[in-house]
Amino acid sequence: MNDEEIGLTRFFNDHFADLGNSILALFQQHAENPARPWANFIVMQIVVALIILILFALLRTRLSIDKPGKLQQIMEELYGFLRGQSEENVGHHGRRYLPLFGTLFIFILFSNLIGTIPGLQSPTQVPYVPAGCALIAFLYYNWIGIRENGAAKYFAHFAGPKVFDHWIPNTLLAILMIPIEIISHLARPMSLTIRLFANMFAGEKVTVVFLSLTYLLFPALFMGLHVFVGFLQAYIFALLTMVYVGGAIAHEH
Repeated sequence: MNDEEIGLTRFFNDHFADLGNSILALFQQHAENPARPWANFIVMQIVVALIILILFALLRTRLSIDKPGKLQQIMEELYGFLRGQSEENVGHHGRRYLPLFGTLFIFILFSNLIGTIPGLQSPTQVPYVPAGCALIAFLYYNWIGIRENGAAKYFAHFAGPKVFDHWIPNTLLAILMIPIEIISHLARPMSLTIRLFANMFAGEKVTVVFLSLTYLLFPALFMGLHVFVGFLQAYIFALLTMVYVGGAIAHEH
């Protein structure tokens, strides 16, 4: 992305360029401009991670059974909502997978909303970030499916159901179903990526355009819409991950 360098990114490039180049070297990558290795979306992901860590560190020190604070109440409501959704879409074992669902939801939500702060950008408006989250979800639900059902049973569902006891109809169905199932599964991370990226990129650009035109009522309306879309896209991403996990572990039935 060729977006203009924001203030925080400029600070990182001015003071931590060597660190950025060292991190890239670990992955055998090199910055186009070694003097400016930090990109906006990387810096913003670091900021989001720090905000989440600080928030939950503060929450842990203030946990109370008798007098829960507002932050604790909000988090308890959020936990209850995600737990209910996971049990509805995954089953009564959905609570076991809640750490990943919650992590994806909170990270994506904070990444979506941080762009509403002047001078900052949503890292999810860059395709690399949604693609990374989608890849995590894709690898996770396949790993869970293999762990719960065994590799043989899990991959056997790609061949479709047994329609008869005779091998010829089942073989013909498998020839049809296997490529369809493979394409369907491979399309899932792409679908998750495009949906999140496109909505956040469009929302960010529309908000910036209206802020440049007027500073009165309309920017506030679009800012509210941007916040709503941020919540909605985080929920949809987490919900689809739950559906995929539910499908992966349900094949044994």
